[in-house]
Amino acid sequence: MVARVIPVDPFDLVVLGATGDLAQRKIFPALCRRLADGQMPAEGRIIGAARSAMTPAEFKAMVAESLKVDHGAAPISAADRAAFLTAIDYVAVDARSDEGWGALAGMLRPDVTRAFYFSVAPALFGDLAQRVTEHGLATPETRIVVEKPFGHDLETARALNAILARHFTEAQIYRIDHYLGKETVQNLMAVRFANILFEPLWNARFVDHVQITVAETVGVGGRAEYYDHSGAMRDMVQNHLMQLLCLIAMEPPFNFEPDAVRDEKLKVIRALDPVAQDDIVRGQYGAGPDGPSYGDEVENPQSTTESYIALKVGISNWRWKGTPFYLRTGKRLAARASEIAVIFRDPPHSIFGEDAEWRENVLVIRLQPDEGMTLRVMIKEPGPGGMRLKDVALDMSFAEALGDDMQIPDAYERLIMDVIRGNQTLFMRGDEVEAAWAWSDPVIAGWQDGGARALPYAAGSAGPAAAADLLQRDGRLWREIG
Repeated sequence: MVARVIPVDPFDLVVLGATGDLAQRKIFPALCRRLADGQMPAEGRIIGAARSAMTPAEFKAMVAESLKVDHGAAPISAADRAAFLTAIDYVAVDARSDEGWGALAGMLRPDVTRAFYFSVAPALFGDLAQRVTEHGLATPETRIVVEKPFGHDLETARALNAILARHFTEAQIYRIDHYLGKETVQNLMAVRFANILFEPLWNARFVDHVQITVAETVGVGGRAEYYDHSGAMRDMVQNHLMQLLCLIAMEPPFNFEPDAVRDEKLKVIRALDPVAQDDIVRGQYGAGPDGPSYGDEVENPQSTTESYIALKVGISNWRWKGTPFYLRTGKRLAARASEIAVIFRDPPHSIFGEDAEWRENVLVIRLQPDEGMTLRVMIKEPGPGGMRLKDVALDMSFAEALGDDMQIPDAYERLIMDVIRGNQTLFMRGDEVEAAWAWSDPVIAGWQDGGARALPYAAGSAGPAAAADLLQRDGRLWREIG
């Protein structure tokens, strides 16, 4: 099966911070694949910009090397690399001075879509926004893309929003969360709103609980300084897991337009109950065969920062009151896995007797490593000798269902093309970001005020033992990781 590719209009995309890890590891490979698939037109141009003094030829050599690295996606051919390198250029600019901005202005075309990707630390967002506007690089149709972390708390998020709002309208600001660009997340909305099968059951009457898991096998690695300042709550729950929760829990929008979708997500965040400290488990991984303990890795043995967190979350609205959402994420866990599991209630009456073994119906949406969906249902076990029940999986792996020749685009491929199209559906709005922090801040303050340390857990495990108790006290169990 071959995906239908709709080319975008010609554009100039300026990647600020072009020599950094994100640009080299994600942005440029994503754009190269879009050019290879015919979605990025030949008239599309990418201009790398950074403080480093280098020639365009030297920059192209750097990008060429990054395109050869295996980043977990399909390899890029030599021919595709060569074609992409003809579309890129480079200019040295300084975010905090006027150096280089005049040269950049001279490279931009007046008659094409123009976008600026701020692939830099958030501390530079304001400086870049100011330079772009002061030097006349922004048009009414110009778009800017900003990466997380979008703030450290509500106060800093509001300050960032205010800084960007001085120079750009909300319609021009694209706050990127790569989880929303994953194919399975898109299919979650399709499954809910394009099939009558599920939507009537998508409420507290039929859903017992929901589990959202994002598990990683790696430690903090090169992100140690940032991570020890943020922790799993700020790094993952406040943004990635929050977005997944919103898509699961939101009401059907009146249409599939950006603000209609984001309005419904915002309503979910505002309906979240405060989280009691008894409904939170925080953990820190110990040393293991794959690396040192968290404290040693961040060079802070006394750190109280969590590398694992699990929470029980309630939503006070008509659809979900009484159905808990259990969220968990952590590093150095047993397997790399991201999934949403919707666990349905048992039938009110079983005609098969009390001795029948019963398993819940579960819809599992897998985001990684094998994107797809699984629905577990009860059937009769084959053979004579009575009615014996067995649960089986109706499994749809995208790779198998769509064919081996179907390449699922990386999240960045989809999201960058949406920026060029001017489609903000999969990007966070300013009020949505602030609402997420308004809910998260009291959760974080609760354990900080109490001085609580994160519980130790073994590297390669499922997390702290107390996390299992979080569900067991409700008569439930976590799904196995992996």
